[in-house]
This record gives sequence, C-alpha cells and structure tokens, in this order.
Amino acid sequence: MEERARSTLLRSRASLEEDIKAAYLMDHMITDGVLTGDEEGRVLSKSTRKEQAAALLEVLLWKDNRAYISFYNALVRESYGDLASLLHPDLPLVSPEAQKSFSDGGTSLVQTVLSEGGVPQRPVVFVSRPPLLNQVRAKLYQLQRGAGWVTVYGMAGSGKSVLAAEAVRDHALITECFPDGVQWVSVGQIERGDLLVRMQSLCFRLEQSQSQNQSQESGHRPPCSLEEAKERLRFLMLRRYPRSLLILDDIWDSSVLKAFDIQCRVLLTTRDRSLVDSVSGQRSEVAVESGLEEDKGLEMLALYVSMKPQRLPEPARNIVKECKGSPLVVSLIGALLREFPDRWDYYLRQLQRKQFKRIRKSSSYDYEALDQAMDASLQVLQADHRELYSDLTVLEKDVKVPAKVLSVLWDVEQEEVEDVLQEFVNKSLLFRDCNQRPYLYYLHDLQLDFLTELNRTRLSELHTKVVRQYQRYYKTGPPVSGDTESLYWLRFLTHHMAKAGLSKELYSLMFSLDWVRTKARVMGPAHLINDYVEYAALLDKENGDVRGEFQAFLSLSGHHLEQRPFPDVVQLALSQPDSSEVYRQARLQAQDRAHQGALYVDWVNKSSLESLSRLVLQPHQGVVYYACFSHDGSKIASCGASKKLRVFKSTSGEKLLEIQADDDEVLCCAFSPDDHLIATCSSDRKIKVWNADRGTLMRTFDEEYDEQINHCQFTNTGHRLLLATCSNDKFTNTKLWNLNKPSSQNTMFGHTDTVNHCCFSPDDKYLATSSSDGTLKMFEVTSANEWKSITVSDQFPETDEETGVVVTCSTWSADGKRIICAAKNAVFVFDVATTDLVCEFRTSRSSTVQFCHACPNSQLLAIALSHYTVELWDFESTKKMADCSGHLSWVRCVQFSPDGSQLLSCSDDQTIRLWETKKVHTSSSASLKRDSDVLFTNGDITVVAADNRNRLQVRSGPTGSVVFESEEQESRIRCTCICRQPAVAALGREDGAVKTERLSARQVLRSIGRRAVQMLSPHRAFVLGIGLETGTAQVMEIPSGATLATLSGHTRTVFHCQFTEDGQQLITSSEDTTIRVWRWQTGECLVLKGHTESVRRFSLLPPASSSSSSSPCLLSWSFDGTVKVWDMVTGEKLQDVDGHHGAILSADISSDGRRFATASADQTAKVWSCESWELVHTLNGHKDCVRSCRFSGDGQRLATGDDNGEIRLWNMLDGTLLKICCRGDKDAMDSQHGGWVTDLHFSPDNKVLLSTGGYIKWWSVEKGEALQTFYPSGAHLKRIHVSPDFSTFVTIDSIGILYILKKVE
Repeated sequence: MEERARSTLLRSRASLEEDIKAAYLMDHMITDGVLTGDEEGRVLSKSTRKEQAAALLEVLLWKDNRAYISFYNALVRESYGDLASLLHPDLPLVSPEAQKSFSDGGTSLVQTVLSEGGVPQRPVVFVSRPPLLNQVRAKLYQLQRGAGWVTVYGMAGSGKSVLAAEAVRDHALITECFPDGVQWVSVGQIERGDLLVRMQSLCFRLEQSQSQNQSQESGHRPPCSLEEAKERLRFLMLRRYPRSLLILDDIWDSSVLKAFDIQCRVLLTTRDRSLVDSVSGQRSEVAVESGLEEDKGLEMLALYVSMKPQRLPEPARNIVKECKGSPLVVSLIGALLREFPDRWDYYLRQLQRKQFKRIRKSSSYDYEALDQAMDASLQVLQADHRELYSDLTVLEKDVKVPAKVLSVLWDVEQEEVEDVLQEFVNKSLLFRDCNQRPYLYYLHDLQLDFLTELNRTRLSELHTKVVRQYQRYYKTGPPVSGDTESLYWLRFLTHHMAKAGLSKELYSLMFSLDWVRTKARVMGPAHLINDYVEYAALLDKENGDVRGEFQAFLSLSGHHLEQRPFPDVVQLALSQPDSSEVYRQARLQAQDRAHQGALYVDWVNKSSLESLSRLVLQPHQGVVYYACFSHDGSKIASCGASKKLRVFKSTSGEKLLEIQADDDEVLCCAFSPDDHLIATCSSDRKIKVWNADRGTLMRTFDEEYDEQINHCQFTNTGHRLLLATCSNDKFTNTKLWNLNKPSSQNTMFGHTDTVNHCCFSPDDKYLATSSSDGTLKMFEVTSANEWKSITVSDQFPETDEETGVVVTCSTWSADGKRIICAAKNAVFVFDVATTDLVCEFRTSRSSTVQFCHACPNSQLLAIALSHYTVELWDFESTKKMADCSGHLSWVRCVQFSPDGSQLLSCSDDQTIRLWETKKVHTSSSASLKRDSDVLFTNGDITVVAADNRNRLQVRSGPTGSVVFESEEQESRIRCTCICRQPAVAALGREDGAVKTERLSARQVLRSIGRRAVQMLSPHRAFVLGIGLETGTAQVMEIPSGATLATLSGHTRTVFHCQFTEDGQQLITSSEDTTIRVWRWQTGECLVLKGHTESVRRFSLLPPASSSSSSSPCLLSWSFDGTVKVWDMVTGEKLQDVDGHHGAILSADISSDGRRFATASADQTAKVWSCESWELVHTLNGHKDCVRSCRFSGDGQRLATGDDNGEIRLWNMLDGTLLKICCRGDKDAMDSQHGGWVTDLHFSPDNKVLLSTGGYIKWWSVEKGEALQTFYPSGAHLKRIHVSPDFSTFVTIDSIGILYILKKVE
C-alpha cells in the first residue's frame, strides 16, 4: 500500500473504529477478492463492534492499494459518506473508481499510445458513466476479429466525444485489440477541402510514426486529392497498422465516412446514426443517453465548485432537473459557477427562461453557446422538414406522441410521417420509444426549450394549427379507442386550445357533459379536475359559476368514475343541484334517452343537502391507513392495505407516482422536509426510503424490529435530517435513523408496550411518543434521553389494569407549548413545560378517537373518529368548530396542509377526502336513521323516520320537507306502521305501560325513542303504530300526537309491527321470541309462542293461502331457522316448518298466496307450498348468506340476493337458474353492488328488477343486465320503498340522507 494511503488510514483510525460495522463492509471486500474468509473470521471473533472495526483496520494496513480502494468503495456503498471522504484525497491511482477524480490515470503505455494518436485528454472535471463505457468497450472488443464500425450516437451535448476517448483509455483493450495504436480525427461540419487537410494530417502522423520506428525520415509528399488520401490511408492502415483503431469524432456527412471507408477498425461519434448506412463492413452502435443521472449531475457540479455533492445548494438539484442532466449544460454552468460561485439562482433562471445565449463558452466544446449547438443540428435538415420540425414546438415536456397524431397535424399519410420522424431520430433531433407499438416519439427538454425560444412569436399560431387539424379530422368528437392517439387528444386538446387563445372552443368543450363522459371513461376524473384548475382563469372569463359547477361535480363524484363498469355520467350528474349547468345538461340528455327507453332517476329532494368536502379520492383498493401532505402542500402521499404508496396532486387527485412499496400492508408514509424523499413503514417490519420524484428505492432498514412498524416521521427541517419510527416491540420500539448510516442512530427506552405514534416538536428538539402502556413521553432528540412523561391512563380512573388505556397518537401545537394526545374517546391538551392538563374534550362512549392533528398555524385541532366523522375543535377555547361528515367507515387519519387552509382525512371506506378549513362548519341539519316507512298516495309522498338527535320526524312532498318533529326523546324507536282505516296509530315503547288518555303531541312524543320505522296514511290525520326498544308498543294519532293506547307485554325490543287491514288489530314481533296480536282499543292480547330466537319480521297470509283455517293467518320466521303459521283468532300454531340450518333472514309470499320463499344464512333459498307446506324447490348456488328474496308479480320468477352482492333469478316452474344479475365481488372498486343485497322489488310488468345494497340498481329481468345505477352519498341501504307504479323510490343511507327518486319521463 502506498505510504500516503497507509498514513490516511492511521490518521482516520479513531473515527473509523468509532462508527463502522465491519461485518457490512467485509461482504463487499470479500466480493472484490481483497479479503479472505479466514481473515473475516478473525475479525468477527472479536466480541464488540469496536474491536471488530479495529481488527479489520489492522488487516488492511498489511495489504495493497486494491484493499484500500475496496475499503473506500465499501464505505460508499454502505452510506458512510463522511468517512469515505476522509480516505478519498489519498486514493491510489489504480481503479476506474479512483481515476475519475484525478488525471487520465491508466498505465504509461495507455497514456503514450493515446497521446501519440491525438486522443484528447480527460476533461479537468470528469464523471464516469460505467454502463455506457462498458457498452462501448464491449463493441470495440468485437473489432478484434476484423474491420468494422462502432457508432456512438446521441443528441448535442450528450457527452459522446468524452465517452469515446474514455472507452479507449484501457490497458487491456489497447494491448489485446489495438496494439498498433489509436488515431483520433476531429471532423465536425467541414468542407471538402478541410476534409483533405484532416486526411493529410492523419497520413503524415502515421508515416512519421513509421519513420521513427524505422530510424529514418519520411520522404512522402502529402496526397493531393481525397481519392489519393483515401488510398494512402488504406495502405497504411492495412499494411502498417492493421491492428489499430481510427476514431472519427463528430461526423455530420456520409461523404466523410465514405472517404474513410478503407476496411479498418473505426469508432465514430455522430448525431445522425443513419450515416453509417453508406459504408461497408460490420456495424454496431451504442446510443448515448441524453442526460446524466441526478447524482452524477450533482457530482459534476460539485467538482466544478470544489464542494461535496451533499453540500450543494438547492438550485443545484433544480439545474440538473431542468436540463435533464445534459452533460453539456451541466459543464457549461459548472464552468461559469467556478468563476461566479454566487450565481446559482441566476443560471437556474436562465435555464427556466430558455435564455440559452446567456449560458456560454466552454473551452472543451466547439460552440460558443448552447443555442448554437442546438441550431447546428437543425440546419442540416431540408427546408420543408425544418418547418415540420418546428411544429413539434407544441409538444409538452416528457410527453410521447404516436405518428398518428402528427399525421393529423401534418395532414399526410402515416407512413410518410414515420419516414420523416425516422430522419429526425437518426439525426438525434428526436427520440423514439421502441418499447411500445406503435412507436412513440418525444423531444428532449433542451430541444423543446430551444424550439420554444426559436418560435416564441409563433406559439399561438402553431397551437391553433393543431386545434384546426383536429377539428377537421374529428368533426363528431374525439377518438375513444383508448390507444395512444386518443389518449393524446383527450389529454392535450384543452392545452392546445388554451395556448392558442381559442377561448370559445375551450368553453364549448369543457362546459360539456359529453366531454366529461368521454375523457373520464378513458383517463379517469383526475385529469379533468386538473384541467378545470389549470384553466380556471381563462374559463372564469366566460362563466366562473359554470366552471365551478363542473369542477365541484368531478371533485365530489369523480371517485365513482373510477368504478368498473364505468357508471352513467348523466345519472351521476342528475344528483347535482337543480340550478347547476351540469344538472341542466344531464336532465335534457336523460329526458331524450328516456324517450328511447332508457331508465334514469332524478333525486328530487337533494336541494336541502350541503357537501362540505372539496375533493373525494379513491386511490387504493383497500383500507387507507395514512395520508399526508408534502411540505409545499402540492402533493399528497397515501398508503394502506393495498401495499402500495401513491402520490398525487392535492388540487385534482392526478396520480404522480405509484409504487408497490411492500409485500405487506403499508401503515404509514412521510415526506422529508425538502419533499425529495418519502419514507414508508409496514407490517413486515421494514422501513423504506424512496425518491419522491422517480419512485426509486434509496434505503431499506429491515433488521432491527421484531414487530410491525406503526408510524414514521421525518424531522420538520432539513438542518439535521432524521427519521423517527415506532413499533409494536415491547421495549426497543422507538428509533431514530440517519439515512447515511446502515443502522439506527439511537433507540429511545422508556415505554413498556407498543408505541403507536411518534412526532417531532416544531423545532425538532423533542420527539413525542404515544404508547399502549398508557403514557405519553417526550424524548430529547440529541441525547435520546427521556425528557418528560405524562401518565394519560390517570385520566381514566375507572379503567381496570386488564383493559388498559391506549394512547393512540399525539400532536404539538404550532408554538410547541402544548402537547395534545388521544386515548379512548377523549382528547387531552397538556402544557409542555409543566405537563399539567390544560383542557380535555370527550366524544360519545360508543366512539373512539383514532387520530388527531393540530393546525400548524392556528389553534384548530382535527379529530378522526370511529363513527365515521371528523371534528374540528379550537383547543384553547374547547369549542367545536365543525363537523365533517361523508366517510362511510372508520376515519384512520387526519392532517392539515402546511398552510392550514386544507384538511385531509382517510378512511376504511377506501377514500381520502379534502376539506377547506374555512368552509366546514357544524351542521344544523339532522341525519335520519335508516329504518323508515313511506306512504304513496295520489302522487304525494309521506316519510317517517327517527333522526340522529333522537327525534321523530315526518316529512312530506317530493322535496321531503319536515312537517312534524318531536322533541329529543330518551327511548329508542325500533319500528312503526300505519293504520289506514281509523285515524289512529300504534307505538311500541320501552316501559311496558299502556296509556289511553289524550295528550299533547309534545307530551306523547317525549316517550318515543330514537329509531323509527313508520308508515303514514294518506289523510291529513293518520295513525301510527310504533315499537320501542324496551318492548312497549304505542298507538298514536298524528298530527295531534295523542296517545290512544300503550301496550305492554313484550319483555325485549319490538322489531316489527303491523296493523291488520281493518285496523282493529296491531301485531308486534320481538326479540323476546314471541308475537303478540293486540286488540289495541281494548288492550286484549293474544301471545304466539313457539320460536326459540328473535322474530325480526312476519307477514299476513292472503285468505287464499289459509286453506287450513277459516281464520286469518300469520306467517313468521326467525333466526332459529323455522317458519311458523299461526291462527290469529285462536293463537293456534297451524304449521311448524323446519326450514333451514341457519337463521332465516327474509321471506316473501307470492301474490296469489300459493307459495312462500325463505332466504337464509345457510347460503340457500327455499320455496314452499302454502297449501301442503311442503318444500317445492331448494335453490343452491349462492356463496354467502342469502339476505333477500322477492317473487315477481306473476309468481313465475323469484329473485334472491346475497352478502356477496350477487343476485340470482330463478324459474318457479322447475327451480332452475335463469340469470345471474350481479356476480359478487368484495372489492368495492369493482363490485357491481357495493355490499349486501338487502332489498328486491319487481316492476308491475315484471320486466325490471330493483335492488339495494351499497348502491341502488335497476336490472333487465330478461337479460340480467344493469339498466341503471344510483350512487348514494352513504352506503349500506337497508330497505327501499317503491310506489305502486314503480316511478318513485324512497330510501335512507348509512349517513342519514333521505333520497326521494323519481323516474325521468
């Protein structure tokens, strides 16, 4: 080992022994062959890490230069960058890794050969490109067999010449392949006379060398013509230097190659790969990438300004990005920065403004400025092709287009277009993606910037040409084939219109529901939303309200457009406000299509609703565990059960990045302070760090945790970048990571159970951790010592030790003076300095706080709750500021944007919702419970339901306006029914008492509980029967509210009640397994006992089916799997049918009363005779609980629906399967019903079947195909009420929204 290298090791020994892990480094050194297995064993035999490091260094000191270099490279690979920098200045000149920071390196033979042949020396600032270098050398080795051509081609400034010179700077290559030397000829754009001079110089050089070798002077005269020069070179290369290499640099013309076509070995560099077609011999080529990788570009800039890459200012990274790593641009700017080191921002601005003339002069390049280098390539084109090339100015950066698009633009045959494009590609003026068919073409950013600057005054004209040619070719609308051409027009037509200033065309297009349908079907909603955001200023000049209406429609309904099969956009748009242009267009289209037989429904009572969400996204198929804003607020990252990490625009939801991040669920993600990195942690104990722009994996930490990792977060500032993580490990659960080190930097000890969450204080001095051990702790980041601890479990004195208190998360106030944490159903605010409790607020006992986050610039606190809502509180005043409802399942996470203007929430319902902080508020409207009943009379509609505030509501008319509302009650209403004959109603109550005195409405309704199923009479006054949770039933009159009877007898909840047709009897069924038949006016009661489990429902048998008894009969079914038939006069059990092995979930009686069907949790449905009570058909095939069944009006078909979302139609003549309307799928992204099928109805003509579940769907009975789908805001519809003429439909969803739907005529 060289003495200076040995000295460096000795000087750095203390630092190395302190930090390195020898085991990691030795793996690389053994691979390099500089360390043996025995030596590794001796090192690992030492007991401590530090002793192992010392032993490894001791071994190294006795080895050679190769070992030093291998050790240096191992440090680099294992991210010990700071330690590697200690060794770098004294790297021996041996390997390519070492050579790249020094002069030419290599052996003296190589230096002599290249110098004699005129090969340029390595640039002062040089960055190696090993993959390309290896490709070129591999091609050169093939010339060992004989003459041939190796072409290195690429666009201007891609580094072709440097690469060619570097390729031959290799001892083995020269000695094995080109022992007779290497000759370099710089050509460029030259005239015929200049070419002769070049050839004469080459002849002289070769002859002079020959004369020196033979110790005699050369007496040859220079050749007088190109032909003579060619022949002399042929003689010299074949006879004198048969194993030499000729390098022709910067070839522009095929005539130059013909002059050197002398059957020798040639390496040439060019922008036009097609030139070599003009010569004979074997040919191979290497395409030079147009740009350096980001790290290589930064390395080059760092060498110019004598800094370490990691210490470069932020504009350095942006410069490399802006020029796509072009070696020419990076070197030009680097050379300028060497003279003016404070001009980083200035040169970045010049690049961004395309001021190429300001980026001038590189001593190693032929052109004074970047624009001259670009223009040189353009001038070699024919005039008409230059004009065609100018048309490419309209392309967007990083966008690839098929030839068909340019065929439309240029109005020529596609084959001719491909020929022109091939010329552009050959001349490195255009790039072609050959990985797709048809081929796609694109410009480098520098080429596009150059064209944009060149045609700055013509930009509007060029974009107008694109639009006019499109309009000429596609008069009836854009192509919708989904191929690359249609994708281009759908994505960029609006862009061209805006750039061309064609405002009327843009308005007409974007304010059209047809355009929304076409583009969303092919590309999804995000691109559409992005268009309305991007062109808002232009569109608002025409009509800002309309633009807002279209944008709101897509933002709130766009996630439905991700569904497959693709939903009907017109039907979705009918849910928009009546005053909206979106609704107006949808209504007209729906009416037109309805006349042609299509089915559409209008949500007629929607005007009373208000949506507080700004944007709804469905980025994952599965639970979304976490989502977060980038630090600039422009992006959102999300992760979840799909095992993917997705990054998208916060304004539109447009996907920017999607990564298969892990093999298990990804539980958390976090942006670094500069937004360049994203960290993820997962259930399989892995921490990964990704490049946020390219999606490449940068680091993986997977060896220090034994349990799942729950949370990760970067420091808030980049001053000292650290990553904090926490896990389910019992003791070593919280760690800090320095990304430059292979293992954790610190472990925080103190918790004795799972740590669920961790977060840095605003100044990054402290880390707060929330644990299942019932404590909140704060640690000092620098020392990893526990600073303060708060026992949150003390706030729950009633909790026993076994249950424990889980602190789910914590968050710091903006000023860092408050620490806020969540546990169970409460949020606590503590003073950081004293750890005293400042305030607390609690939700209902039935809900838990899943997450909380404090606004970074205000006193707002967002709380995610398990009962599907998000709440905003002022944590200083403890006042609730807003309710954010809309999620359909547990809300997992909430986070404010960096400026506090927006709030995101993610949920188990697979969606992310964005809310505008200033627009959300506490809603005054009440949501209804799903149990409801409806009366349709002479076109009028009356709805009764209980609301979430424990009040009974009566709503009337098509708009669902409230006509009666009780005060808040204590008891929970479970069912209601209407008596149509007398003006009397029955109610089920909890206390079991019977009341017959007249009371005021307010007095009566005080005794009514929260949850109601009601049925209203067509008269102004009507009677209700209501069953309550405690087993009591009531009969009451509306609107007076007088209680006519209180019927006690049931001992548990009344599930269902119904009046007989004459209104004299009220029948109730209960959780207590009994059915009671009441003569409610006298209080007489007949108890029907026989079921062994709760009786959810029953049905009155038509007289025709009661052949075994002259008295009216009742059919009941139960969770005990039986069906029973009762005589309602005597109470006698007439039939006892042991129907199923599982609970019976529903039943239906045919309209003629001859058969009844049952649906069961045992995955079957059965059909029975009402005459013999024998089993007629057993219907098998469902793969889950059969939850609903319904006979058609003519009794010839039975529809059954299951919990997989599948609907089957059966033939009742022989029990065979007719159709499967909906194949089940648990995945809500693809499911055709979004959940259980809970209710079914046939139309009067038996041609249409209606079903409810997650959605409402109408089906063709004949074809089994969906005719229409209505997507409610909520989900889990339990029942739908249908008018006799099948034109009006009423239901309530899981978040309490009432839907009154009318068919569009």
